[in-house]
Amino acid sequence: IREFAGSLDGAHARKGVFITTSSYAPAARDWVTKIDKSIVLIDGADLAKHMVDHEIGVQRRAEFRLYRVDDDFFEVAD
Repeated sequence: IREFAGSLDGAHARKGVFITTSSYAPAARDWVTKIDKSIVLIDGADLAKHMVDHEIGVQRRAEFRLYRVDDDFFEVAD
């Protein structure tokens, strides 16, 4: 992550996104909060969530609907 932050200087950039399919050490997440550059860390769990949310690189296999009786629809006799 430190090397990535340094490479932003070469591109005159102050923002960057670093993606891994693994995870980040707590120290890495802490470090990016303390520097003057804005670096977004996306780990495997975040990446999978974004892929599903935006339907990129995934295929929907099944969809389930859950129903309940609408009590307001039916009259209740006293």
